[in-house]
Formats: sequence, C-alpha cells, structure tokens
Amino acid sequence: MSQGIVQEVTFFLHSVLMGLIITFAYDWVLICRKLFRHGSILISMEDLMYWFACGIGVFYMLYRENNGVLRWFAVMGAALGMLFYKIVVKDRFVYIMSTLIHKIMWFIIRVIQIVLKPLKCLFSALRRFVRFVWGKLKKVKEFIKKRLTVFIKTLRIILCKR
Repeated sequence: MSQGIVQEVTFFLHSVLMGLIITFAYDWVLICRKLFRHGSILISMEDLMYWFACGIGVFYMLYRENNGVLRWFAVMGAALGMLFYKIVVKDRFVYIMSTLIHKIMWFIIRVIQIVLKPLKCLFSALRRFVRFVWGKLKKVKEFIKKRLTVFIKTLRIILCKR
C-alpha cells in the first residue's frame, strides 16, 4: 500500500476516534446535568463551552493531520464515530454513571451526617444553653434597669427637697 493511502486511512480513523471522543465527552455533560439541576442559561453556556472545546479539538486534529484542510471524509468519519458510539452505548452509559455517582454521593453524604451527628447534638445543646443564658441576662438587665430607675427617682426626690 502506498504511503499516501496509509496516511488517508490513518486520518479517517483519527476522525472516527474524534467523533467517539466528542460523543463520550458530551455524555459526561449529560451526566452532570442529571446530577445537578440546570437552568436554560447554564445549559446554553455549557453547550457553548463544550462546542467551543470540540471545535478547537477538531481544528487541532485537522491542522496536525491534514494541514488544516477540511476533508469531507473526515467529517463523515467523525459522524460515523458518533453514530457508532450512540448505537453501541446508547443512553446506558449516562444512566449507569449518573446512578452510580448519585449513589456514591448519597453514601458520602450519609457517612458525613453520621460522623457529624455528635457535633450536631453538641451544637444544639450549646444553642439551648446560650438561649438560656441570654434569657437570664435579659431578666438581669431588666432588673438592673428597674432598680436604677427607682434609684434615680429617689435621688431626684431627695435632691429636689433640698
């Protein structure tokens, strides 16, 4: 086989691989969307960044492999890679990974809750103690205020008599 044909086949296989990588990366974006709620603005920004990164990756591949010249069989190779990935993997990868990550996150949060439960009880007891002390201080303040008011009135009466 001639060197030129080998180069073209390699370029085609690299474009198929690029299609696989692009679709795999987008599945991770979908996984993040399943794990965390997104608004339409955030989804649009994610898509914009994703496609910008994919454009840079495709341009780099075209530049490195074919001196930046767009070849239609490279586009078809990328589309074939995307189609192959979607046929083989479908949405199973997104479902499995999002479920697995969700369960791992649930387990970690549950462990943290169990570990922090004594601290929560301690914090609750401390808060009750502070409220109790604050209530007592309020009563003491009111008592002192009343006593000072009585003292000032008595002092005025005494000073006014003289």
